[in-house]
Amino acid sequence: QRLLAAGKTVKILTVGKKGREQLKRDMSAHFVGHVDLSEIKKLGYADASRIAQDVLNRFDAGEFDVATIFFNRFQSVISQIPTATQIIPAAFESEAGASSLYDYEPGEDAILADLLPRGVATQLFAALLENAASEQGARMSAMDNATRNAGDMINRLTIQYNRSRQAAITKELIEIISGAEAL
Repeated sequence: QRLLAAGKTVKILTVGKKGREQLKRDMSAHFVGHVDLSEIKKLGYADASRIAQDVLNRFDAGEFDVATIFFNRFQSVISQIPTATQIIPAAFESEAGASSLYDYEPGEDAILADLLPRGVATQLFAALLENAASEQGARMSAMDNATRNAGDMINRLTIQYNRSRQAAITKELIEIISGAEAL
């Protein structure tokens, strides 16, 4: 929303069902693609590489100038941190005093042509893995809460059942005693 308010053009490529469903209502006009990973049993680097190649092809075609990936970074089972990382153009941290006078073989352009797609794919794969770990942590936490709530409900129902049974037994005893006194 901030980028739209600043007059920027926003294009969204969603990966997975949850992100698409969350953004569908407000941002569906900005969708340019969707990658469905629901059929994939084990997420691999090849899946991230396909997504990265799609993003790089869109970048080469001039569809956008900056690509940012949004994902949940796993911190613990109960804590995931929403994270945004710029993947295109690559953000490099320069080291102070580092010299850039090196000769490269087979050449800088050839090396970058190979490494940059791998770098984007690696960042995407890392984000997908972080997101998957966050999802599993959230599921574990939800299942733990459900188990605890079910146990509490079983205890409450057991107490209620025992009280009803005791009341029925007490009523039968009173009826038997009352019948014996009447004789």
